Amino acid sequence: MPSASCDSLLDDIEDIVSQEDLKPQDRHFSRKHVVPKVRKRNTQKYLQDENSPPSNSTIPGIQKIWMRTWGCSHNNSDGEYMAGQLAAYGYEITENASDADLWLLNSCTVKNPAEDHFRNSIKKAQEENKKIVLAGCVPQAQPRQDYLKGLSIIGVQQIDRVVEVVEETIKGHSVRLLGQKKNNGKRLGGAPLDLPKIRKNPLIEIISINTGCLNACTYCKTKHARGNLASYPIDELVDRAKQSFQEGVCEIWLTSEDTGAYGRDIGTNLPALLWKLVEVIPRGAMLRLGMTNPPYILEHLEEMAKILNHPRVYAFLHIPVQSASDSVLTEMRREYCVADFKRVVDFLKEKVPGITLATDIICGFPGETDQDFQETVKLVEEYKFPSLFINQFYPRPGTPAAKMAQIPAQVKKQRTKDLSRVFHSYNPYDHKIGERQQVLVTEESFDSKFYVAHNRFYEQVLVPKDPTFMGKMIEVDIYESGKHFMKGQPVSDARVYTPSISKPLAKGEVSGLPEEFRNRLGNHPSSVSHASAVGRHFASSRMALRLQNLRRDRALRVSVGLALLALLLAFFCQNL
Repeated sequence: MPSASCDSLLDDIEDIVSQEDLKPQDRHFSRKHVVPKVRKRNTQKYLQDENSPPSNSTIPGIQKIWMRTWGCSHNNSDGEYMAGQLAAYGYEITENASDADLWLLNSCTVKNPAEDHFRNSIKKAQEENKKIVLAGCVPQAQPRQDYLKGLSIIGVQQIDRVVEVVEETIKGHSVRLLGQKKNNGKRLGGAPLDLPKIRKNPLIEIISINTGCLNACTYCKTKHARGNLASYPIDELVDRAKQSFQEGVCEIWLTSEDTGAYGRDIGTNLPALLWKLVEVIPRGAMLRLGMTNPPYILEHLEEMAKILNHPRVYAFLHIPVQSASDSVLTEMRREYCVADFKRVVDFLKEKVPGITLATDIICGFPGETDQDFQETVKLVEEYKFPSLFINQFYPRPGTPAAKMAQIPAQVKKQRTKDLSRVFHSYNPYDHKIGERQQVLVTEESFDSKFYVAHNRFYEQVLVPKDPTFMGKMIEVDIYESGKHFMKGQPVSDARVYTPSISKPLAKGEVSGLPEEFRNRLGNHPSSVSHASAVGRHFASSRMALRLQNLRRDRALRVSVGLALLALLLAFFCQNL
């Protein structure tokens, strides 16, 4: 039975539409004014997520890196450059090894103990599940050693690519870059000198003027790593010195495996470089020349004496003799005799009054007789070198000396002790008590009780820890002396002179950054290092760029979507 509501039949379904309802044509008209509603996103939360990746993230540029460097000033300079590049990219350089995500170990291959420390550090890093990148002369010279297998290596001439190696290592890959820098087939001095760096001491700039050497010493493993001589051009070295002085440096160290051989591969020489450098050294700032072997200084003695008498150059030179026996020097392939060494020393002592001459001696080289050793003892007794580096011979793998008949270990140790006893039998500075000297203060003593300064002859003078003295040239009266130092009392009415032409960088601050970038960093709390601030700035810049790209992609997708929607609407309208 039909219900009451169905008593009247509808002629058509359209009859149920009231007068107030939209007609079909009205609906089509309304569709032309449809505006898509874009879903809003929590932008603040998105920004926070972008800038704060999860703690277990492997995104490069946000990790903490601990560095350890062994060896010479050249190696230390390489370490400063690597730290600067990593900090500039965004990594935090930390002094706490346990907090670090990655250990960068910069090695020395001169002696067995240095490599033993390096090997032990690798083992410790592996035990603590740290990522590891290896650098320096050990992996460069012998990258296939068993304990280096599977680990990333950055070669001594590839330090400008340390960020790439660290990035890939953090991602879990093993990378090895061991090639040489070349230009048109000619070997270069190494990575560019204008890279960012973090100076261990903001007042001291270490500049490597060349890499490698011209010798082939039978005991030397460093030659396997650094190779043949390759010098930097003079203009690049002068530019680096200028930049350093602009950043508040007041002391420059020139370093290499053999500074005396500088320039022989590029048609110049060491005196030519030094004369150009002294032109740009500010008043009160000083230059220290690094180690030079006797053969390559002999032909420049006159010019070197003039340079070492310059008021802005320390009257100091490090000339290794290694042995006073010609037969031993021949077996070492040192390419000079004892008479050559004495000629250099005697000439410089005469022409540069008061000069400090440092030397090295190896005790127990294969074939060294008791008579050979006694000749070395007599040399030390005659010249009473104020600075003497005594080394027991260690056979380094792969060197000719390692294949020679070795002297018993006990004999080597005894000779080392005997020569050390001779060295400690005299005090080189006793006669200087009562002198008034000008000294440049650059460091803090190891026991933190004094500041360390150096006089004209690069002799160490300890002065009171007055913060106003750091980085200054001051006048002191010498009142005490020891084997390796003097103590000076600042003259009360003397003028304290500031040699730096600019304010020095803060400890840990990255060198080589544009001035406008430094200004953007602003002031940071003392608990935050400048290197970390630089890193965070670079990291946030990368995050901002990434966010900008994402927004641009989303805007493009929305535009495409709206265009497609408009086309569909137009299609439906035409078919109605």
